[in-house]
Amino acid sequence: MSASTADLLGLAGKHLLRNYKQPPLVMTRGEGCWLYDTEGKRYLDLYGGIAVCALGHAHPAIARAVSEQAARLVHIANYFYNDQQVRLAAELARRTGLERVFFCNSGAEANEAALKLARRYHHNRGDAERVNVVATWGSFHGRTMGAVAMTGKKAYWEGFGHRLPNVSHVAYGDLDAMARRVNDQTAAVIIEPVQGEGGVLPAPEGYLAGLRALCDKVGALLIVDEIQTGVGRSGRFLAIEHAGVKPDIVSLAKGLAGGVPIGAMVCKEQFADTLPPGSHGSTFGGNPFAAAAALAVLETLDSAALLDHVTATGAYFVAQLSALAQKHATVCEGARGVGLLCGLALKPGQDPQAVLKTLRDRGVLIATAGDRVLRFAPPLIITKAELDEGLAALDAVLATLKPVAP
Repeated sequence: MSASTADLLGLAGKHLLRNYKQPPLVMTRGEGCWLYDTEGKRYLDLYGGIAVCALGHAHPAIARAVSEQAARLVHIANYFYNDQQVRLAAELARRTGLERVFFCNSGAEANEAALKLARRYHHNRGDAERVNVVATWGSFHGRTMGAVAMTGKKAYWEGFGHRLPNVSHVAYGDLDAMARRVNDQTAAVIIEPVQGEGGVLPAPEGYLAGLRALCDKVGALLIVDEIQTGVGRSGRFLAIEHAGVKPDIVSLAKGLAGGVPIGAMVCKEQFADTLPPGSHGSTFGGNPFAAAAALAVLETLDSAALLDHVTATGAYFVAQLSALAQKHATVCEGARGVGLLCGLALKPGQDPQAVLKTLRDRGVLIATAGDRVLRFAPPLIITKAELDEGLAALDAVLATLKPVAP
């Protein structure tokens, strides 16, 4: 006999740490772009587990891959190769144009690995003091101590003691500010092609190419955080491809295995021996179960022509969001996005959390970003009809908002 919603909420209140602010509902299953709670209510998922559920929920390709793999081999220590891990590494190398891969379990871990690799690289070259890392304000790179130090929002630092030293921040999109900060003591620059948590902010034209040139000039490594923007989210496998820039290191996670935990740091061949045996590792990283799920996602990206689909539906979605922003110009500032990572900025004084709640009551799930941006990162398989259903609900909710006097 299944537990009631009240029973489950009671257990959650009693036993879960209160580090999340969750509404009083419990999800039990999903199908495609839809989620269902214990009461049987259906929700259109327009945030995809924060860009994780690339193929939606209960996709048959992932279900089949993990089921078959679980019956063969779930885990083996990285003292040995496993077939799924090796195949996945080759696929990531082919798709990114970078040759070497380290597997872990999350985006934060991928960024930790990138940070360690960058510093160790300079150490191995006889420049052990070259440890400085430059990041940007408004960025989000994870919640472990190294990753949070690179994250450009002070709220994520507070209460955890001294941050990792030798990490500094400049304004996102300001190439001149970066040029003033980056020098021959800089180990690496870390950047998001689109700031997700920062408010769905795409990099300005020429900014990423300028960072590449700047890093080349001083010998710093360019780390591109594609945790939210990678695996087809932008309409390309990597969002950095839109700028025609090749990074030294890329971090991946979120959508890579469609909901099964996995992370990856992918880097150039020149770093193949930078982290020798014993210098870094991950117990679960790249185990055959997670790798099988990731391979299923990558194969579906190709077989279903999802990159073309993301480009077309993403352009449609941003256009429709822009039309809503114009229709409700007294409460909205505008829309922006790349592919199926989109944002609708509300005007100062509007409460995005209230919009989230009202939309949830109407059966539509979204997230927020920055101070007052509604964030959309639906499954890559979403249809225009499903987007239209979500847009209609959003239109109705925006119509209830009242302008706030300056």
